[in-house]
Amino acid sequence: MRTADSGPWMQCFLLFAGLLLTGGTACAEDWPHWRGPRRDGTVREDSGYDRLAAAGAGANWPAEKPAWQRNVGQGSSSPLVVDGQLFALGWREQREVVQCLGAATGELQWDVSYSAPLYGRHATGDQGLYSGPSSTPEYDPRTGYLHTLGSDGTLACWDTRRRGEAVWQLNLYDQFAAPQRPKVGRSGLRDYGYTSSPLVHDEWLLVEVGAPSGNLMAFDKRTGRAVWSSESKSPAGHNGGPVPLRVEGVPCAAVHNFDGLLVVRLDGARAGQTVATYPWNTEFANNIATLAVDGQRVIMTSAYNHYKIACLEITLAGARLVWQQPLASKVCTPVVHRGHLYWAWQKVICLDLDTGELRWQGGRVGDQGSCVVTSDDRLIVWTNRGDLLLAETAVRSSREYRQLAARTNLFRHDAWPHVVLSGQRLYCKDREGNLACFDLRAPNASP
Repeated sequence: MRTADSGPWMQCFLLFAGLLLTGGTACAEDWPHWRGPRRDGTVREDSGYDRLAAAGAGANWPAEKPAWQRNVGQGSSSPLVVDGQLFALGWREQREVVQCLGAATGELQWDVSYSAPLYGRHATGDQGLYSGPSSTPEYDPRTGYLHTLGSDGTLACWDTRRRGEAVWQLNLYDQFAAPQRPKVGRSGLRDYGYTSSPLVHDEWLLVEVGAPSGNLMAFDKRTGRAVWSSESKSPAGHNGGPVPLRVEGVPCAAVHNFDGLLVVRLDGARAGQTVATYPWNTEFANNIATLAVDGQRVIMTSAYNHYKIACLEITLAGARLVWQQPLASKVCTPVVHRGHLYWAWQKVICLDLDTGELRWQGGRVGDQGSCVVTSDDRLIVWTNRGDLLLAETAVRSSREYRQLAARTNLFRHDAWPHVVLSGQRLYCKDREGNLACFDLRAPNASP
């Protein structure tokens, strides 16, 4: 396996050398985190559409057939791709299973598992819509460790350089007694267990525990020892996880928990101290969409009892509302790209980032949805029960939604897991664990 320092640069260099010969413009990137290499839904790879169009096969984007398909177990957890390996977390036969597959072939390289229920111990409501783990693993390039979080609170660390050898493991419910999420207003009681992805920051693993000792907690990423807890004691929300940002030069983390926005410091002895809050309590505790970040601005959105999207400016003195619009995303986290916001819920939507003004909307999208913005300014949308859409961003189409291609009914179950683009391969997964890989390099390219 490559070293953490030299691998990505060598990978880009080798690809760049090949692209000089083929006229390409993209650099392959690993996908080691929730929402991609920079945790923001953008990649420095192209969509592959122009290659297919030049060969007269643009209507078949992303490819006529998947390069490979495999079932990796139930759950809405998204795959990661690192150094030619794909990591997936799923549930089967009363166990949560961590698998390592060849990213190009889908062949199993190793797997590890542990006993786990299909739902978290406090689970209630909507069990027909979810099952198995929802949290996306977190990969640490410094150590080669893969951190996973199961729906019943099993937080574990695996050494990918030693075929998934267990490094440490603990259970958040057992150790910190996190309660069932409270009922919100007149909405039904909901608890989906642990859903959010952990976040590696330096030597810490940040997790939204939602316990009486703290909403956010930091663990030593090498040992699992609890290091600090946030001042906030809010219950955990149902969301994709904490996101990093810098506020006036101070490293911070932000999360949309049960009560709303929470921003905490990550610097030394002040770690865990509250920087800003913003009330946003959502019916069913279902804010779902992860916060989007642009510099010191945080974008929040949810439907349910809010049906709005808002942009907040964060300073060390707190949060200030910049703009708010009566538009919403239920599940899909907005993607910030070149002065615009994009997401897919009911329709594919584009807003002006500075003003919140609607630029365009279109397409047919359900509750399910995730987006990736590519280096050739295309928007890949994974939605419904296995529909892939490709559309132009506002850079290419500033006044209207312009769809280039669509592939429908690739699966029969909800497309809750986030779509992944890495190494010129597109990975699509449904909540039943069906995973398909499409090769974007060239028409009829072999794996």
